[in-house]
Amino acid sequence: MTLSSDTRAARHRGTRRWLRAGLAAVLSMATLGALVAPANATDTMPWGGQYADTGHPEQAAGDHQPYQHGYTGLDILNWDPAADKDSQYLRSRVPLQARIAANATTQKDPDLPADTEMFNLAGDYGNAFFESFHDNNVFSQYLFNYWQYTDYYGTWHGQPTSNTPKGLYDDKAQSDWTQKWFEFGTLNLPNAAYTNAAHKNGAKSIATIFYSNNDRGEQTYGDLLRGKRDDGTYPIADKLVEIAEYYGFDGYFINQESDVAADDVAAYQDFMKQIADQGIYVQWYDSASYQNGAVDYQNMFNAVNSPWVQDGAKGKVSDSIFLNYWYNGDMLKDSAAHAANLGLDAKTSVFAGIEAGQQKFDGISKNADYMNVNLDADGKPYVSLAALGTDFVSHELGDQKKIYPQYQNEVFDRERRLWTGSSTGEQGTSDIADDYIDDGTGDDGWKGFASQIAERSVVGGPVFSTSFNTGHGLEWRDAGKQTSDQQWGNINLQDILPTWQWWIEADSDPLGADFDYGEDYVAAPRFTYTKVGAYEGGDSLVLSGRLSSDNTMRLYKTDLDVKDGTKVDLTYNKLKSDDSELQLALIFADDTKAVVPVSVADGSATDGWKTVTADLSEYAGKKIATLGLIVKAGADPIDDYQINIGKLTVSDGAAYTPAVPTGFKVERAYADSDELTVKWDLADYSTTKNYLLYLDDTFLGGRYDDTLYVKHLPAKTGTLRLYAVGADGSRSLAAEAQLDEAAAVSDVKVEPGKDGSIKVSWTNPQVSGEKTVTVKSDTGSWRYASTPFSTTVKVAADRTEVTIADAPVDGSRYVLTIDNAGGAVATKAGAFADATIEPYPTCSVTWNGDDVTLVRPDTQDWRYLYMTERWTDENGERQSKELGATYTYSQNTPPITGIIRGRTTPGSYVRNIPAGHELWVQVEDYDGNRTEPMRIPTSDELADCTADTSTLPDAAKSELAVIDGEAVADGKATRSIAATIKDSFGNPMPGAEVSFTLSDGLVAVDGATTITTDSTGVATLNVVSSTAGDYAVTATLDGAPIGAGVTVAFTAVPSTVDKTRLQAEVDKAKALNASDYTADTWKKVTEALESAEAALSDGNATQEQVDAARDGLVAAVASLKRASEDGDASKPSDGKPDGGDRSDGASDGSDKDAKRPLSSTGASVTTVLAGGLVLLCAGAALVIRRRMQA
Repeated sequence: MTLSSDTRAARHRGTRRWLRAGLAAVLSMATLGALVAPANATDTMPWGGQYADTGHPEQAAGDHQPYQHGYTGLDILNWDPAADKDSQYLRSRVPLQARIAANATTQKDPDLPADTEMFNLAGDYGNAFFESFHDNNVFSQYLFNYWQYTDYYGTWHGQPTSNTPKGLYDDKAQSDWTQKWFEFGTLNLPNAAYTNAAHKNGAKSIATIFYSNNDRGEQTYGDLLRGKRDDGTYPIADKLVEIAEYYGFDGYFINQESDVAADDVAAYQDFMKQIADQGIYVQWYDSASYQNGAVDYQNMFNAVNSPWVQDGAKGKVSDSIFLNYWYNGDMLKDSAAHAANLGLDAKTSVFAGIEAGQQKFDGISKNADYMNVNLDADGKPYVSLAALGTDFVSHELGDQKKIYPQYQNEVFDRERRLWTGSSTGEQGTSDIADDYIDDGTGDDGWKGFASQIAERSVVGGPVFSTSFNTGHGLEWRDAGKQTSDQQWGNINLQDILPTWQWWIEADSDPLGADFDYGEDYVAAPRFTYTKVGAYEGGDSLVLSGRLSSDNTMRLYKTDLDVKDGTKVDLTYNKLKSDDSELQLALIFADDTKAVVPVSVADGSATDGWKTVTADLSEYAGKKIATLGLIVKAGADPIDDYQINIGKLTVSDGAAYTPAVPTGFKVERAYADSDELTVKWDLADYSTTKNYLLYLDDTFLGGRYDDTLYVKHLPAKTGTLRLYAVGADGSRSLAAEAQLDEAAAVSDVKVEPGKDGSIKVSWTNPQVSGEKTVTVKSDTGSWRYASTPFSTTVKVAADRTEVTIADAPVDGSRYVLTIDNAGGAVATKAGAFADATIEPYPTCSVTWNGDDVTLVRPDTQDWRYLYMTERWTDENGERQSKELGATYTYSQNTPPITGIIRGRTTPGSYVRNIPAGHELWVQVEDYDGNRTEPMRIPTSDELADCTADTSTLPDAAKSELAVIDGEAVADGKATRSIAATIKDSFGNPMPGAEVSFTLSDGLVAVDGATTITTDSTGVATLNVVSSTAGDYAVTATLDGAPIGAGVTVAFTAVPSTVDKTRLQAEVDKAKALNASDYTADTWKKVTEALESAEAALSDGNATQEQVDAARDGLVAAVASLKRASEDGDASKPSDGKPDGGDRSDGASDGSDKDAKRPLSSTGASVTTVLAGGLVLLCAGAALVIRRRMQA
């Protein structure tokens, strides 16, 4: 195995031997020289950017395009789908399909044993680290075509861990893969789309676990063994099973290329066995010795490495072993014998390694020799094969040809050469050399992997359909009509491809076969056919050349049932008329030597695509073992013969069209972007083989899944249509969802603040309604997966901004939606502000004499670990020095002196600290947050260092506050008290329990006074009161007080006073005339009326006061006596109360106003003052009464 999983670096065998002899156990190493082998340039650069500029900037990754990432051991331990970035978009859903039984008589080489297996460990679309997508709008991505020779496909390339900034993938990062300053995960999941394609073809999909001393930094196998349970099982083993089951792949390839401590060998065995016992496939690489754990390549299967597969006491530990590459024939022969002695099948348990990516075509003769020594005297393989780096056919195509569509024909020929031995496909009895490829075709002895691996197939049962889609195209067509003019690469849409590339028999001039990608495709120079393109998808199968004899082309190895009603539909396009004939070539299982022709079309031109049907009912009860075509020659040779096959379907006449998809909806329409995700209900694979998505009639993409990401919408409005595809290639009616992004808000800006606020602004559409703004945690942070954040606010129709409070400030991911009045929804996704940094776990270190071994910070959120040695010199002065890596980087100056996450090797975590000296550490994250320096405890201090209190909630750093306004004491209105809990470094602490204590008269809304903090570290208590007053609230954290407490005030409930009856009496009194009544009785009415009007105007008057004023007025009016009853002497002189002697000497005035009603402003200042005094006394009494009640 090469030293890197990032590229297939050339191995220096002497270095290997030195490594084997000289490396000690990982964590005990104090120093380690950087051992760097020359790197081969197989990294594929990011599409659409400065490294892979194809002139198509739209090929760059979308802002929200889901991509896979790597995992550390800690990531695995904390794994949960909700904590894994983009997990819902990166699953493979196609179940592993069964392959048909082997039939040697239909093999190209009938003498080839069918039980020899192939483990293909290679890249997928590319190796650009941040671009392991389901699909992309790139034709030149690598699309593997030879599943028929593959039993296991393991994805082999580096993947940065989650949330690694893409900006670190810079020019320096390209110069040397060993010194990219970011972290690769030890676990690399297989590409989900490649898993779907593998499963569709009956091959298993395998993840990779990789440890080395060079390029995984401080990560070691010890991470996998963390947290061993009392019953002897390992949590991470179970997590790996969960991950495989969730993402839909089948197993793990474990490449342990660093020493295992001898004491850990048995535990490592148990760890692997725990996975394998749960039905997950496990393959071990021939690296560490079972006897002492040291890396010791055996290059054969023997007693040194076989206990990693089969243990005498434990039984099965794993399923198989991938042998290192330096073997000879005797070693492989002995390997097969050793497997047999253990009761194992050598073909399923032992795989001889072929380093394809290192040798490439320049050294392919060496690999031909390795292939040859695997054959016994009868030409039968001893063991199975495992190849590393077969993707070099694309990724090692020189001069950056690999990124341009016009050179992909070379990739196709190179891949065909590697797998079949011929770059063009076998034509007659000899191969045609293509010098323009310069791939070594000739006398190099290479016969292709197919020379030892018998072809496999999944084409069985009563129905089969193919449009010959290879999984990429320069356009997309439906029924021959272009429905997208965009490049695409999506192996999810790859059909079951022909079993042979190619098997064409002709007496003379065999036709050439190719995949025709349309008029923009540049075919290999040997072809001159007219480009037609696809009938359905991205390409069609084209046969062209000089037709001088009948050509029989075997296409598929099958086990198809023929019933009464079985028919074959063949769609073809023929540009010119001639006297040739097209036939089906059927080989039935009961006589595999006979090719049965079935006529389907004459040689007439078709004027486009034409579908013809052949009825096979006369063959009912038979099984088709091989399905192909015959092109019958005419009377004279045809120099420019061409026929394109667009679709081929075998069906028994049953109904295979799926139902209309259900649950179809737009999930996320990203604001100010062409990106979109949709969701629907996934139907069972037995009824639905794929889904295809369109906007109106424009093709957008597809796969078998319940979700799909769209990178480039061609329009902002229209009808989204989703079709389900059946086993016979038929499509359901469309499920529809309307797209109207013009009705959504635009120009959305999201500004997360380090104070927990998020400012959101937007531009309203023409029709604007009330907005519902929702912010919630998105997948991608295992720290807060159990306590996600979510909040929703309503915003008035005319507003264009809102500020969200109390959001996380830990750098985790969010998704924000703005719903315009329940209609169009705009979505934004990003990261919360990062204002936190978790401190170093100082109590996790270990001492051995003066050597202290540090551990990697136990968090997702770190980048650098700074180390400083401090001491007091002989003069009493404090001294210090920064400590860096214990080895020298061969290229690229490191960004800091200390430890770099994922790049600094384990030896630098071991430091010698002399007696009297101290070691201090600081942690910094990707956002530049840095902890305060922390002193590492001495060995003596560790005895009392039972917990890392620095990461525990700290009451002294926490806060208590009242967070809302006033409330009335009605027993319903609430006040809120928030306790913000932090650790000693001021980081919010979710999951902490806060105990609140309330004064009498204050009640918690739900009765609970112990509250657990949320994802932002806040515990909120809501309280009510039925009595107005000021109340004290205190809170404690583990018994320690949080602050000095707070005061919560409740005000009295404002009364609802009815003054209507009083007003009515006032109105009646004002209608009376003073001259009609005696002066003394009228004076009482005047006084009562003034008091009543004062009560009406007093906003603080109580109902009792109002009622008293009314009663007084009613009584006064009732006591009135008319003037006629007592004579004129008692009449008032001027309609006003008698004021006694007057200054003008008049004791009685004129009677000219005797008929005037009462004044609305009162009769005299004296009376008003008297009335005010009455009300003042009443108010004072009310205040006294309230205070007494309180």
